[in-house]
Amino acid sequence: MFLHDKFGRAITDLRISITDRCNYKCVYCRTGNEGALYGDLPFADYLRMARVLVGMGVTKIRLTGGEPLLRNGVVEFVRELTKLRPHGPMASSAPGSNGTSDAAASAFASESSGSRLDIALTTNGHLLADLAQPLKDAGLTRVTVSMDAVDPDRFTRITRVPGGYDHVLAGVRAARRAGLGPVKVNCVLLRGFNEDQIIPFGMFAREEDVIVRFIEFMPLEEDRTWSRSTVVTLQEILARMSEYRPLVEIPRGHSETARRYRFDDGVGEIGIIAPVSHPFCGHCSRLRITSDGKIRTCLFSVWDHDLHAQMRRGDSDEQLAEFIRGVVQKKEERHHIGEADFVPASRTMVHIGG
Repeated sequence: MFLHDKFGRAITDLRISITDRCNYKCVYCRTGNEGALYGDLPFADYLRMARVLVGMGVTKIRLTGGEPLLRNGVVEFVRELTKLRPHGPMASSAPGSNGTSDAAASAFASESSGSRLDIALTTNGHLLADLAQPLKDAGLTRVTVSMDAVDPDRFTRITRVPGGYDHVLAGVRAARRAGLGPVKVNCVLLRGFNEDQIIPFGMFAREEDVIVRFIEFMPLEEDRTWSRSTVVTLQEILARMSEYRPLVEIPRGHSETARRYRFDDGVGEIGIIAPVSHPFCGHCSRLRITSDGKIRTCLFSVWDHDLHAQMRRGDSDEQLAEFIRGVVQKKEERHHIGEADFVPASRTMVHIGG
């Protein structure tokens, strides 16, 4: 009854994009145009999707965008998600008058039953300073901040938003104070823009007590200009950082995407997410829901699967679960970045969810 794809991978991680709007226009993501393409759903609809999937074995939910903190009501949504308890597959049961079955409702459990759902959020950090403590109080577990330079001028060049650096730095520090840690800072490296920030980010990790994670640039940008020559690879990152201090690799979880390293003196941690040079598809445990309610089985999927359409036509939670099981059986074995048969994803990153 738990979710497994046809390759035997357990699906335990859900990413929900709650908007495809963003207040930044990062060069590796956006064309610079304004506005959203697909739009948002009411939080109640995302909550129902999450409830069904938690009943099917999902234990981790990450809220993404676009920029999720642009949505009014995100704090209350987190509070509602904390009422979900992962505790077993959905049993067969007739739906109630509102289309919600007793089985799905069992994902709502008392504080004493079941383990706690791991609820995280990825943000560009611009609005985080004022929301970090309310989010923590609502039950958010962890936060990841996208931050692609530790130099204000370079940051502005990448984001195309003047003055954003100080807001993001304040957000990182507020998240630490609120206990949303360990705070992770994600940096997408793009040759010609910020590869010289590798060592400064190593210093930043040590000084700010955060985990910095470098991400290889993937072909998910709106401009469709990706080439392998723009990718700063894992090997290059390690070589550059070793010029600053030696690194020691540390253990990581089975389905964890980042290779993890500590500096030789034990102060500071970095991670490297290397989907281009070192793919990790064989241990993928993720499912994604876009802001308009479509299921995506991979970042690089060329198809969407319309879960929200099933809801609109009146499907019960058991029928939604059966639809989800069918979709998961279509999950791709791997991506084909850089290969001759590679086909770009049907949506770009801002419209998929990070």
